[in-house]
Amino acid sequence: MNWLALDIGGANLKVADGTDYAQSYVFPLWRERDKLAQQIRTAIFEAPPCDHLAVTMTGELADCFESKAAGVRFIIQAVSAGSDNRHTRVYLVDGRMVTPQVASSQPHLAAASNWHALARFAGRFVPQGSALLVDVGSTTSDVIPLVDGQPAAAGQTDTQRLLTGELIYTGIERSPIAAVTQTIPYRGQSCPVVQETFATMQDAYVILEQINEDLGNTNTCDNGPLTKAASRVRLGRMIAADGDEFNHRDAVNAAHSVSLAQAALLATAIAKVRARLPGPLGCVVLSGHGEFLGKNAIETLPNPVPTISFTEKLGPALSRCAPAHALAVLAREASGQ
Repeated sequence: MNWLALDIGGANLKVADGTDYAQSYVFPLWRERDKLAQQIRTAIFEAPPCDHLAVTMTGELADCFESKAAGVRFIIQAVSAGSDNRHTRVYLVDGRMVTPQVASSQPHLAAASNWHALARFAGRFVPQGSALLVDVGSTTSDVIPLVDGQPAAAGQTDTQRLLTGELIYTGIERSPIAAVTQTIPYRGQSCPVVQETFATMQDAYVILEQINEDLGNTNTCDNGPLTKAASRVRLGRMIAADGDEFNHRDAVNAAHSVSLAQAALLATAIAKVRARLPGPLGCVVLSGHGEFLGKNAIETLPNPVPTISFTEKLGPALSRCAPAHALAVLAREASGQ
């Protein structure tokens, strides 16, 4: 019995086998939903051999679907088509793993359940006391309370979790600059940013060398390459500046400022969730390829606490695909492996 877990998001498809394999695929579901089954087929083909699938998702919120329920059912159908009807179980937010038919009949429980699987897995690293899991991805961040190794979230749905501070719709790649800050420093002054999606946080982190340049990545606001030079131009547009008005030093100052603003957004949510813990915060578990943002946010809080990094413990590939890895581990354990 060989398991492969799929975490199907709105912008990325992540797969893991629960041992040492994990892979993330850029897949803009809102633009290419009819290609989802083929992308799933490709991911399965490129992964170690598997005969069982475990599935979780967040892509049901994509605006190509008329409702989250419709999105859940579409994704489940795409998994069936792309997996050649392999034995499949869908993870629900109450911790059950059910057949695709049951999940389709209870879409509100199948929607956005990947955080729960990750929290259950993370709990084994902090089996006693109060802790937090901070998972930072390309689009969103999760702040999940853990008590004696178990998830203790106040919300279940995306909306409930937004209200509680357990879900923050900010990430290190796709978040628009204008959603993170209202001003950036410019040559001794504070300049208002334009309310346009000329640049995103990945441009700031490329400038700061926290995300690597990638000539082949054109998932940017202007469809240009993800390079320092192109990111500088995009950041300049955020204050309506051309290239000759916005040099590399200007870009570094702007990028540093918006990175601090994003860390403050996350720190506010962490403080909100921390205040509800039944005891003193003993540890923070960090995961996701935006771990550095989680660490920056924690360092701004009073009374710093120890951290556990999944990047250090599991490696960068497994940390980036942490919910998929967690789900595969849970599936393997449930089947006695």
